[in-house]
Amino acid sequence: MSTINVLNMAGKKVGTVELSESIFGVEPNEAVVHDVVKNHLANCRQGTQSALTRGEVSGGGKKPWRQKGTGHARQGSTRAPQWTHGGIVFAPKPRSYAYVLNKKVKRLALKSVLSAKAAANEIIVVDAIKLDSIKTKDFRAFLDAVKADGKSLVVTPAKDEIVIKSARNIPGVEVAMARLINVYDILKAKNLILDKEALAVIEEVFA
Repeated sequence: MSTINVLNMAGKKVGTVELSESIFGVEPNEAVVHDVVKNHLANCRQGTQSALTRGEVSGGGKKPWRQKGTGHARQGSTRAPQWTHGGIVFAPKPRSYAYVLNKKVKRLALKSVLSAKAAANEIIVVDAIKLDSIKTKDFRAFLDAVKADGKSLVVTPAKDEIVIKSARNIPGVEVAMARLINVYDILKAKNLILDKEALAVIEEVFA
C-alpha cells in the first residue's frame, strides 16, 4: 500500500493514511476510461434538437405548375427539400443518446483514473473539510493552504451545503459526494481533494 500525508485545512501535516492498492494501485486501462467518458458525455446530451420534414412544413399544398410543357423540372410542392422554406431531409427529432455500460467496466475505469491520480501525486487528503459558515473567501484560503492550484474536485463523505455553496463561485472547483464521483469529473480536475472520511467511503464502496 502507498502512504499519503493527511493535512488539515491550514495545510499542516497531521498524519498519514494508506491508500488501498485495489483502488489506487491498479494498472490504468485507457481504453476502458475512454469508453466510460464517451458514455458519460452521451448520457449528458439533451437530444432536444428538432427540425421539420416536408410533411410538417406549412403551405405547399398546390402544385406550382403543370406537369409538362413548361420547360421546368416537374414539381409537386413548393415545400420539397430543394425549395427555399422547404422541409428538411431526414430531419433530426428529439431522442435520447443514453446507453448502458457494464458495471464492471465503469468500476475499472474509476479505479484506473484514481490510480493515475495517485501515481501522479495529484491526490490531497484532508482530515476534515468543514466550514462554520458559507464563505467563499475561507474556502479559497483552504485551497491555497493545501496548494491546490488549478481545477480541483473536492470530495466530501456526505452532502454538505456549506461546502458546496462556499465553493460554487470559485472557477474550476467542483464538490462531489464520495458515492457519486465519476470518471469524467476526476479526469477534468488537476487536484483530487479527499476528506479523510470520504476516502474511507470510496474504499468501502468501490473496493
